[in-house]
Amino acid sequence: MRSLLFILSLIYFTSQPSLSWKKEEFRTCDQTPFCKRARSRAPGACSLIATDVSITDGDLIAKLIPKIPNNQSSDHQIKPLILSLTVYTDRIVRLRIDEDHSLNPPRKRFRVPDVVVSELDDNKIWLQKLSTETISGDATPSSIIHVSDNHEAVVRHAPFEVYIREKSGDRVVSINSNGLFDFEQLEKKNEGDNWEEKFRTHTDSRPYGSQSISFDVTFHDSSFVYGIPEHATSFALKPTKGPGVAESEPYRLFNLDVFEYEHDSPFGLYGSIPFMVSHGKSGKTSGFFWLNAAEMQIDVLSKGWDAENRIALGSSEDRIDTLWMSEAGIVDTFFFVGPEPKDVVKQYASVTGTSAMPQLFATGYHQCRWNYKDEEDVAQVDSKFDEHDIPYDVLWLDIEHTDGKRYFTWDSVLFPNPEEMQKKLAGKGRRMVTIVDPHIKRDDSYFLHKEATQMGYYVKDLSGKDFDGWCWPGSSSYIDMLSPEIREWWGGRFSYKNYVGSTPSLYIWNDMNEPSVFNGPEVTMPRDALHVGGVEHREVHNAYGYYFHMATSDGLVMRGEGKDRPFVLSRAIFPGTQRYGAIWTGDNTAEWEHLRVSIPMLLTLGLTGITFSGADIGGFFGNPEPELLVRWYQVGAYYPFFRGHAHHDTKRREPWLFGERNTELMRDAIHTRYTLLPYFYTLFREANLTGVPVVRPLWMEFPQDEATFSNDEAFMVGSGLLVQGVYTKGTTHASVYLPGKESWYDLRNGKTYVGGKTYKMDAPEESIPAFQRAGTIIPRKDRFRRSSSQMDNDPYTLVVALNSTQEADGELYIDDGKSFEFKRGSYIHRRFIFSNGVLTSTNLAPPQAGFSSPCLIDRIIILGHTSGPKSALVEPLNQKAEIEMGPLRMGGLVASSGTKVLTIRKPGVRVDQDWTVKVQ
Repeated sequence: MRSLLFILSLIYFTSQPSLSWKKEEFRTCDQTPFCKRARSRAPGACSLIATDVSITDGDLIAKLIPKIPNNQSSDHQIKPLILSLTVYTDRIVRLRIDEDHSLNPPRKRFRVPDVVVSELDDNKIWLQKLSTETISGDATPSSIIHVSDNHEAVVRHAPFEVYIREKSGDRVVSINSNGLFDFEQLEKKNEGDNWEEKFRTHTDSRPYGSQSISFDVTFHDSSFVYGIPEHATSFALKPTKGPGVAESEPYRLFNLDVFEYEHDSPFGLYGSIPFMVSHGKSGKTSGFFWLNAAEMQIDVLSKGWDAENRIALGSSEDRIDTLWMSEAGIVDTFFFVGPEPKDVVKQYASVTGTSAMPQLFATGYHQCRWNYKDEEDVAQVDSKFDEHDIPYDVLWLDIEHTDGKRYFTWDSVLFPNPEEMQKKLAGKGRRMVTIVDPHIKRDDSYFLHKEATQMGYYVKDLSGKDFDGWCWPGSSSYIDMLSPEIREWWGGRFSYKNYVGSTPSLYIWNDMNEPSVFNGPEVTMPRDALHVGGVEHREVHNAYGYYFHMATSDGLVMRGEGKDRPFVLSRAIFPGTQRYGAIWTGDNTAEWEHLRVSIPMLLTLGLTGITFSGADIGGFFGNPEPELLVRWYQVGAYYPFFRGHAHHDTKRREPWLFGERNTELMRDAIHTRYTLLPYFYTLFREANLTGVPVVRPLWMEFPQDEATFSNDEAFMVGSGLLVQGVYTKGTTHASVYLPGKESWYDLRNGKTYVGGKTYKMDAPEESIPAFQRAGTIIPRKDRFRRSSSQMDNDPYTLVVALNSTQEADGELYIDDGKSFEFKRGSYIHRRFIFSNGVLTSTNLAPPQAGFSSPCLIDRIIILGHTSGPKSALVEPLNQKAEIEMGPLRMGGLVASSGTKVLTIRKPGVRVDQDWTVKVQ
């Protein structure tokens, strides 16, 4: 019977392309009791007040108790909660609320480990004192603590409220301003209590009863809120409840395996980052982050939602109210007060970490399919890229390369010589990626299952036995990644000794790590499954894939003895994922709307720390028409993570299979990416240092420009490029808004456009509109090679886009592209400044930096130069360089028309040295 059920399960899941997403398989808020309860509460329902406020160990500590003592029995009596408020440098405030452990609750609530970076403690401001102030209308004073020269935190005692305000008195972010705070305390189960919850055919035993938490968060001086991925919806979050809102679900944060997902939906996908960012007309930005790995639901409330209850926050205030609801955990929240957009992402990064610095190859183009059939197929695909002069860096193998879906193995018939296969790719500077998922085939002859079973390293079911669920291999168990000991063991599986057939040029892909369980409730693990230490899966669910990603990444570092940067792609995400590798947006579809929604999805991920992200080019499911595929490559060339991927039931779609013209168009798009690799790599270093994303919303660069606040069809790449995709079939024009007061230069022909206006731009099949911002300098490499590593010694081109004062500046970062030596100062970091007719190169790296490069600057293109220069003097060489006026070049491509631009040819200066070029 079990084998029959398994066969039926496989038939169901391997026939995905013929199915659409079935909503009834996933819970709605009304089917989720904690969400339904929280949503039904009226403003002002919270009766808690803050008492016993003091400064202890540098934190503000208080108790939260009911305003009116309750007369319930001792088993159900509301016990005091403990509140702590911690302040860190850079205007960060942390609020924690938990049960009082001295009162011996039935168990300790789960606190998410290994997400907050250890360096945060070094930035703690040890509070010495608090002051008091009576807020207008209150009967008792509130407690005030210093946050920064311009900000302070207020703990309002009665009614209970916490908010950050400017010294002027203007609020920034607040919690419980609408009195919706609720904390369901753990209780001891008595005989006859039935705490079970049922959904479809599954029963959740809920052995500890209701333990949910909910509260309202208000963003003051706010026009829009963003963030809380992962959802396939607009960048600016739409209201989900209140006047003028059609029946809607909250934004759900619950990691799930959702194939062919709907666009424009608040339904949660593969990852969960409970971090929301607010931006307002004043140009100020703020943020709020809840560190919690349990299921979460978040409402964005429309204006007037509280009118009937007359909660007085000031009806004229431009604010956005939100309601945050979680099934379990504690309140562990962070307020980020900005005030600039980049300040907020830097503040968040100082809590959860910045993006890992990728290897250079990982920023190139990746070619993937489920599945390349065998070694001959791999060799043919590789050779076809060369035959058609299309560069690429990585070829991927999906689950069919294994021996019966046993990870860390190879199919001996289809892939008999995996090391030789990888070495042939490496000979061209290329790498390979194989898939390793968290479900382990339950086969007593399989070495990995045997060892995990003997060591007790699997997640357990409610009875304490190894959890047994179905996934690609059939009957499977799941490694318990919550345990640091087990994560270290897992990392050791990637050694060359343990992963037989692997080589230094092999990297890893973690899929299905939500975790996906085909026969589980909502296609995932039961909430009452047990992890190490008795932690319920409900408490850790959203972080499971994060810990798996962490263990895999750490394993590759161990494999390379700490010398080789890892590359690991993950589907599941959680705060901190950025420290361990790249992610992609999952199983999208070959539809124009999925191309369009990829932009707000990637903007949201970047805003919430996950900058190394991309969407499957062409859509994973379905067969894209050639026009859609070409447009997807043209937009995807600007994704931080650039990969083509497809389901095994789709037609083959390598770039040379759609006719000569379409091959040319896709080749040009990929060439654009490789031309801009120096710029992308420099931006990845900025993200690694600061947390500022590679791909950015327009308002991050133009925070005062209201026309940018809800624009999610265009995006910035760094501060220097603006890209407008084409998202409609048959379109040859695009409406493009160019923000700011300075000009923009068309990347295709150098034509100048004044900022602050909307233009109807030509969007022929050859390209999408893309522009360089006046006042920027962008580095390029214009020679085409087979892969990024073969470009190492190629010369650079600098594109100088002058602003209205005839000035510009930019940066270039270079290291060895693979090791961790950059952390020890081994890199080149140059700043280029053009002013008063002189281009200057200066050093930004430490004086002791031990890295050099023989690369030369081969060409300097100057856009917008107003005078008629006749020569260029290069110092300290004291020699003249040739100047020409001609069409703009983008890599090897020459603009067919457009303005003539000034080009200084072969100035003969090295990229790693100080020099000046004076235009005379």
